Amino acid sequence: MNIIEIENLSYEYVLPQDSDAADSGEKRLRVLNGINLSFERGTFTAVLGANGSGKSTLAKLLNGILIPTAGKVFVNGIDTADERRVYDVRQSVGMVFQNPDNQIVSAVVEEDVAFALENLGVAPSDIRARIDEAMRTVDIYHLRKSAPHLLSGGQKQRVAIAGVIAMAPGCIVLDEPTAMLDPAGRAEVLSTARRLCREQGITIIYITHYMEEAATADRVVVMSRGSVVMDGKPAGVFSQVERVRALELDVPQVTELIHSLKGQIKDDKLSGIIITEEACADELTALFERRGVPKNRGVLKKAAEISAVNKSGISAVEFSHVSHIYGTGTPYQHTAIDDISFTIDEGEFIGIIGHTGSGKSTLIQHINGLLKPSSGEIRLFSKNIWEKDKKKRGKGAKEPPALQTVRFTAGLVFQYSEYQLFEETVYKDIAFGPKNMGLTEKEIKQRVLQAADAMGVERSWLERSPFDLSGGEKRRVALAGVIAMQPRVLILDEPAAGLDPHGRESILEHINRLHKDADGKLTILLISHSMEDIVRFAGRIIVMNGGKVAFFEPTPNVFSDAGRLTDMKLSLPQTARLAERLRKAGYPLPGGAYTVSSALDSIKSLLGV
Repeated sequence: MNIIEIENLSYEYVLPQDSDAADSGEKRLRVLNGINLSFERGTFTAVLGANGSGKSTLAKLLNGILIPTAGKVFVNGIDTADERRVYDVRQSVGMVFQNPDNQIVSAVVEEDVAFALENLGVAPSDIRARIDEAMRTVDIYHLRKSAPHLLSGGQKQRVAIAGVIAMAPGCIVLDEPTAMLDPAGRAEVLSTARRLCREQGITIIYITHYMEEAATADRVVVMSRGSVVMDGKPAGVFSQVERVRALELDVPQVTELIHSLKGQIKDDKLSGIIITEEACADELTALFERRGVPKNRGVLKKAAEISAVNKSGISAVEFSHVSHIYGTGTPYQHTAIDDISFTIDEGEFIGIIGHTGSGKSTLIQHINGLLKPSSGEIRLFSKNIWEKDKKKRGKGAKEPPALQTVRFTAGLVFQYSEYQLFEETVYKDIAFGPKNMGLTEKEIKQRVLQAADAMGVERSWLERSPFDLSGGEKRRVALAGVIAMQPRVLILDEPAAGLDPHGRESILEHINRLHKDADGKLTILLISHSMEDIVRFAGRIIVMNGGKVAFFEPTPNVFSDAGRLTDMKLSLPQTARLAERLRKAGYPLPGGAYTVSSALDSIKSLLGV
């Protein structure tokens, strides 16, 4: 029996009109086109699609937040367009939004989780039990007395999820619920969703850009330009590698690995349908046995032997015993980072990883003076950024204050960087920083065009409003606005979070190219919860844990010990986990296996190809 039935569904947004425009007629943007879908009770469906494909709009139509322009949506047989039954619809279908700030309403975590239950008229004694269980389910019980605005982005997302879980609806729609969570957090949320589906029969509709998450679903629905273009079992969908990529999506790393291997070796028995690392390890083990590869014929080189980090010797960023305490002297006092010391050389590409709430964002906001340390010293190119400027300035002096110079030197791009956009046009937004540096109009224009080109911002966008662009396009503009100041240190806090695989790849490749073109003069610090992204670009990695730097080592060293990462709620890239399985099976891969290409090379080397 189906809990949701969708019949010939279409939806159009009404676009805002320019009051001065000659054509005052109403303009509409169609985002969904004649969709027919049904969702069976107790099933787990993953919904995929590039940014702008209509996924979030579809989600909002499932519980009556939006009403169809044409067609029907039925929930438990109730038409969502029936205003008299909207309460019943929303009680049946719970919604978790992509950005938790959009649905957190209370000043205390446990009160926010209880909010919906109070509005449903649930007895107080039952509310206590249900919110406690929900908070424990997503591991935020210890935060129950905290203020949501003091939590990290990932912790806020768990609060939002707990609030919906507490309602125990028949269906939960999750719109990219793990976009800002660490690997362990993603695994917990996914496990929770599957457990609710399996044990309580709750229907789960799970929108995601993580292909590994989708691979665990009962069913995968793929959307493109407002239509459903693929619908089936995960293995059936992901086996069509080229078609999936043409839709600006990706496939699990192990699927890509086997697909590439089939194209480079001749073996009719090699499967073309692999979506999990377990199945991939079994497939490769069988391949090695067929090819007569002897077991345990060698061991992996130690990470220290295969790592190589080129350091310039010029210090770009130095932390010396830095600590930061939020809410000093209040009930909310919290030490976010504790006695941190490290040095980053000019030209390095540094990855920063850590579990949600480990102190990553607090750490980077000290580098350009947005936060002042409670204790310790921070140096940028050997200058203490909080050292008092002893040089007297006369009235009207053009030299900027010392801290302003720091912020021109170290550019910071926040999570959801599109929120940094505010000007009327893309050009003005990118030009804002250079303008405040006191540059001439000629210099400003040159920097705007250079930054736009560096980040793939089309010249045709420059006179458009930044708010008319897609999510990925906004990210590029926000990055260009920081790059236009030509900082010597570029700090990126999850710059690709929430983007589809194509958009994520585009952003990261532009950043990587910018780093290479700088010829050792640009230092980049990248925070990411994607181990796959970090391992591709970072030469060294800072691992944060409980407000401290757990270790700061070359990338291969960091991923050589799965145990210590797991203990800190982190994980290895999927190919590295695959290599660990193969090692236990007696087939240690020569060299590293942290990316698909390196794993492929290692497998071919083992095969003697």
